[in-house]
Amino acid sequence: MDIPISGHIRHSHVTDRDEVRAARHLPSVLFLNRSYWPDVEATGQLLTQLCEGLTQDFEVGVLAGRPNAIVNKLDVQDWRTADERHGVHIQRVAHANFPKRNLAGKALNFVSFAHATHSALRTIAAPNVVVFETDPFLLAFAASRLQKRTHCKMIGYLQDIYPDVAVALGKVGNNWAVRKLRAALFNIYRRCDRMVVLSQDMSDLLTDGGVAADRISIVPNWADTHRIAPVRGSSRFREEHQLGQKFIAMYSGNLGLTQRLEEFVQAAVMLKDRPDILLCFVGRGSQESSLRELVKAHGLTNVQFFDYQPQDELTHSLTAANLHLVPLTKELSRCLMPSKLYGILAAGRPYLTNAPMGSELHMISTTQQVGLTVEPGSVQAIATRILWAADHPAELETMGCKARQLAESAYTQQHSLTKFRTVLQHVLA
Repeated sequence: MDIPISGHIRHSHVTDRDEVRAARHLPSVLFLNRSYWPDVEATGQLLTQLCEGLTQDFEVGVLAGRPNAIVNKLDVQDWRTADERHGVHIQRVAHANFPKRNLAGKALNFVSFAHATHSALRTIAAPNVVVFETDPFLLAFAASRLQKRTHCKMIGYLQDIYPDVAVALGKVGNNWAVRKLRAALFNIYRRCDRMVVLSQDMSDLLTDGGVAADRISIVPNWADTHRIAPVRGSSRFREEHQLGQKFIAMYSGNLGLTQRLEEFVQAAVMLKDRPDILLCFVGRGSQESSLRELVKAHGLTNVQFFDYQPQDELTHSLTAANLHLVPLTKELSRCLMPSKLYGILAAGRPYLTNAPMGSELHMISTTQQVGLTVEPGSVQAIATRILWAADHPAELETMGCKARQLAESAYTQQHSLTKFRTVLQHVLA
């Protein structure tokens, strides 16, 4: 795939593998998403693994932006210069990069990247397939223009569904402008050769919006079950941070608007008389400052914050927890599926979720017996369940074993890679 390289990126040497792929005349697939290697945010990690896994069968390119979070210092300079990595062609566009905690700045980041992507696509040679993700959701418009100009195939790959997420969070009202935006997005979704979503709940939302059911594929996210696995014995993460033998309830991932993480801090207030129980937030995000302020306001000593962990350390951080926290409100359950679930399962750890009854996450938790559930919106129920978990280690051990078995049987990278490869082959047939 002939992807033009922007001025600040150097060309790499042509390898034997490149020549073999060129000789095979593989179909070209171009992914659009702001987050990509070395960004440690979940969507970027997942897309990186997907793209690299597809290079045996497709000429894969990515049009990406600036990473929000880089943990490995060796990657800081590499991302600025790499135009190919592990067989994937990479082009990055310049865009605004305001702190995510600033909503206005975050919006400018979205618009800036979408505009830069649209400009870059004007000169890119036509791929056989363009796949747009939702970081940001405005990429659907850029992909649609490319499809109209080049007549390439178009796939929407939704990690979340906007503007429904923003409406569900109460960040925007369901006013005329929002409804107009939603109508425009769903018009593109209906024109896509294929829509890929993460869960049945998300699929149902699309069909309610007029997308034909036979054009929707469900490809769940996954975890690298080779890299993330149960650890027996001493915990490196616990030792490094001097956490001892405390019962750890952990939230690991983006500290963002969609999570309503303040409910867990409020539950920690109710648990402050149990010094053996510790709530850990591992990650960054727009809500980190407000969460820290809430902890400070209540004078809590049973809540700690940690930075994102490098991929090579995920096993040690995830397995350090006795119980993970996976929030999903009723309003959001049809708009997204928490990607953190799969790493937790791979680590062989149980979790607590407030996902509504009837949602796919609630169903997985109960039918597979891998997670505890609580009534949505009840801080008291969260605190009570954490207390129960702290006092029932044998039951948690059993749930953790089942979690690992489920990860290996249904949520490996290879499972999802096979499904996505089939989607591409179907669209190209």
